Amino acid sequence: MRLTAALERGRRGDPVLLTGDHRELEVRADGDMTPAAVLVAVTDRPRPGVILTQRTETLRKHAGQVAFPGGRIDPGETAIAAALREAEEEVALPPALVHVIGEVDRYRTVTGFAVTPVLAVVPADVPLVASEAEVASVFEVPLDFLLDPANQVEASAEWQGRTRHYYEIRWDDRRIWGATAAMIVNLSRQLAWS
Repeated sequence: MRLTAALERGRRGDPVLLTGDHRELEVRADGDMTPAAVLVAVTDRPRPGVILTQRTETLRKHAGQVAFPGGRIDPGETAIAAALREAEEEVALPPALVHVIGEVDRYRTVTGFAVTPVLAVVPADVPLVASEAEVASVFEVPLDFLLDPANQVEASAEWQGRTRHYYEIRWDDRRIWGATAAMIVNLSRQLAWS
């Protein structure tokens, strides 16, 4: 499979990965963080895309932000099971249609989550339905666009009295930033995609 081969080739290069949101702050141990998982669903088409969601404006945390389908890992649940469950809950993606490639490197957020991205391939044009409670819309961005370093802009902002550095990717009228963009940057450093 093309994605699996690209991941294997890319990892041989020993990429430098982003481990968390804050370079300036002390990194908390995984045991002090809430385990979570996201599904990085790549569509199986000649020009593959990545399925992303726009969160509703009514959510307590990360309202209106672009994100991968995902959430907390329940007790006794694996990262893969959680990512598949969350994708089914958020966008009605049937787990039986998902071909899991595997877990990629964990990312720690400033909000206290240790997020495991689960890389997978899904059929093109699967009808997805946004969960009204959590997801305002579901959209797809070409994988090659996301992986292109020219589209990954480093930015900064003041947050809690410190300068926070983060990545941002603009796609049409969408702003992909923060942890989601950082996980995409990590994936771009791990995939030898042509």
